[in-house]
Amino acid sequence: MDRSETRMAETEAILDRKPGTRAVRDEDDRYTVVGAASRRTFADWLTPVEEHFVCHRNDIPDADADAWRVQVTGVDDDATLSMEALRTEYPTVAVAHTMECAGNDRGQHDPETGSVQWEWDAVATAVWTGTPVRAVLRDCGLDVTDDADRWLTVVGGDPPADGDVYVKSIPLAKALDDCVLAYEINGRPLPPEHGFPVRLVVPGWYGTNSVKWVDELRVTDTMVTDATFADGDDGRTYTYWQHGAYRIHPANVEPEVQETVPTADTWDQLVGGVEHPYTFDENVMSLVGHPDGESTVTPDENGRIEIRGVAWAGDDRVARVEVSTDDGDSWHDADLYGPDYDGAWRLFAYTWRPDLDAEATATLLSRATDERDRTQPARIAVLDEWGDVPDDVYPWNEGGYAANAYRPNGVEVQVSPRRSE
Repeated sequence: MDRSETRMAETEAILDRKPGTRAVRDEDDRYTVVGAASRRTFADWLTPVEEHFVCHRNDIPDADADAWRVQVTGVDDDATLSMEALRTEYPTVAVAHTMECAGNDRGQHDPETGSVQWEWDAVATAVWTGTPVRAVLRDCGLDVTDDADRWLTVVGGDPPADGDVYVKSIPLAKALDDCVLAYEINGRPLPPEHGFPVRLVVPGWYGTNSVKWVDELRVTDTMVTDATFADGDDGRTYTYWQHGAYRIHPANVEPEVQETVPTADTWDQLVGGVEHPYTFDENVMSLVGHPDGESTVTPDENGRIEIRGVAWAGDDRVARVEVSTDDGDSWHDADLYGPDYDGAWRLFAYTWRPDLDAEATATLLSRATDERDRTQPARIAVLDEWGDVPDDVYPWNEGGYAANAYRPNGVEVQVSPRRSE
């Protein structure tokens, strides 16, 4: 069975297990991808596993939890850990994390980019249970009080397509702060497509950083480079997924390998002069989940329609959400409510009292502002000069990464007046 047939079989099996998802178009025919099938997913705080998006390039490994091992290297006491050891010899924690694919909203780019044509469907919030990375590295002799701007380089155990091993590097300080080697999602064992038997979870950061099927944790002085795995000449490469993919840049550019960056804040990299930014923490973003635009809505007996949705801002907190019911002509503050965890989205609600005598169409928009006073831009556009980013524009980029414009995510709703009885 070739890779295309394997991918189709994987997708069909995932859709059977996840009735709340749908297949997503992949122009490059490389990825196994399913996304949330309805906006209703984004009217609730916790995303059921059955509605959680999936994205990966390589085949799902045929993993045996009893035989799976995680290597820990680059520390004083290198170790090889079994799943039993991870579960029983270390603390257990649960973290809420809004996982967003770095390519979410890629399908809104004009001109169209290649690869997976996500709309708003590649984001979800789940509770992940597992072992703190900090506890593992400390037990292996790392001085966790002195991260010294080093990195944690994480290797996936999935069989690499085209020889490109899935390897990602994240700042060691982030790994020690809140990252988890997760083996459960929403209280259930990880399904194969979510990284069974163990994956990294990086709260508040784009999903590309949360490596599935973890094979190795390696403490390094820099992000992964060609020299990181020079001890073995096996014909495989280790830098593509860190430095070639998931970088923000204009068309026809091949980003260079960088050993480090001054900040992991994606937006700060974009506006602060980092050449071809890395997609680390998530940009501020929001989505209306109800009404979903799939059916006509009618005000209640008091003439009200409740608009509900979710907003998130990566490592930062959401400070404000505004809602427009007239396609952006006017804006109103929504209420933030519900669970409030670092790295996870907030629920928002706005009570709308439409004034209408006949059925009408309304365009609903939402825009969020984070605690650093950064607000979602209105649109995605090609920049005349790369690096000069206007306040109301998210830059079109060749990979279609990290977009957070609010206007493309508007929802058109049919509103019917309440009939007297």
